[in-house]
Amino acid sequence: MASNDPERMARPLPAIDLDAARTGAHDRYRAAHPNSAAADTRARVVLPGGNTRSVLDFDPFPFRVHRAEGPYLFDIDNHRYIDFCGNYTAGLLGHSPDDIKKAVIDGLDSGWSFGATHEREVELAELICERFVSIDQVRFTNSGTEANLMAIGTALAVTGRKTVGVFERGYHGGVLAFGPDAGGPHHQLNVPFDFRVAPFNDIDAIDGFITDDMGCVLVEAVQGSGGCRPASTEFLQALRQRCDQTGTVLIFDEVMTSRLAPGGAQERFGVTPDMTTLGKYLGGGMTFGAFGGARRLMAAFDSDAGGTLTQAGTFNNNVVSMTAAVATLQTQLTPARLTDVNERGDRLRVGLDQAFAASSLPMWASGMGSMVCIHSSDDRLSELAFHHALADELYFARRGFIGLSMAITDEHVDALVGSLACFAESLTG
Repeated sequence: MASNDPERMARPLPAIDLDAARTGAHDRYRAAHPNSAAADTRARVVLPGGNTRSVLDFDPFPFRVHRAEGPYLFDIDNHRYIDFCGNYTAGLLGHSPDDIKKAVIDGLDSGWSFGATHEREVELAELICERFVSIDQVRFTNSGTEANLMAIGTALAVTGRKTVGVFERGYHGGVLAFGPDAGGPHHQLNVPFDFRVAPFNDIDAIDGFITDDMGCVLVEAVQGSGGCRPASTEFLQALRQRCDQTGTVLIFDEVMTSRLAPGGAQERFGVTPDMTTLGKYLGGGMTFGAFGGARRLMAAFDSDAGGTLTQAGTFNNNVVSMTAAVATLQTQLTPARLTDVNERGDRLRVGLDQAFAASSLPMWASGMGSMVCIHSSDDRLSELAFHHALADELYFARRGFIGLSMAITDEHVDALVGSLACFAESLTG
């Protein structure tokens, strides 16, 4: 189901005082989290807003985690949450998988801050180039944000153009956000590229949007932070065709969507971009980003091929991230496991959507595979659903985002569907 569903949005709100219900949910949460309340008060003295990652904040205050294992988060108030947020897709492997932990510890035995090249980065590059059909060569960064910035910069330098095409509700990092559903007002911190913004998944708008002055188009095949909104295959094919016609570099932001198939969303949709950006879970839970693509574009960094671009970054090839990423690709991301987690995500999305459909609430679920999002026509409903699940020790993102991990089981999925079905029934009776 799409992130905007006209029929569901038109449903009336339940005949209760939503503001009073919200206040009650906050009061119950406060009573159950006295230690987190104290920690929040302490944090706000030295951290503006009490945090250093705005998306983690919620009213009345976020719980504080002291330990994580498998599918669980343990907070300082002795609650054990089933983690459906999955660190916004970075936690695909679950918490503290043994293979990754052992690989990192073994890797640290040889040192960890070289200031020099090493073999592990070559091994990782080989694994990535083998896995993603669009990537002939790759370079590493510390985050998906950096990867997208470097991919854009590369495309503009190679084409000699200035305009960057993006889409409404797209989110490509902390300084590359385009609309309130793509992360809120922090989009005002966007880097000053010459952006041109078009509606997402609108084939009719493409020709007027992508013109001969556009250096690159940056797109998620499924908008993650923008509400888990999948593009149609026809839309992505039309982008590919128009970029070919105009000499525009097509960049797939696969920081989140690479989890949707062994070869990423580009494999699942059958559309090959010129460049691909990666991040999040591929680092096995460590800081990680990468950008790569066709050899003709990446040659801009190769002085032997006449390239003049350079890339800085003290920790681009840090031992911890390189080692964890190699172990992730070699031991964790098998086709069978990726298929399993995505099928489970589809089952979760369908179950949630059916539960909302059976009620009279203006709520629904959207997404693809292991990327799911819960929506409502009124944010108070979304917040009440969030707090209802928290009270059942089930955690997803306050804005409704779910990034299923491989540690989540069918029983966990049933628990979340059951919890939110009870929530819907409690409001509609």
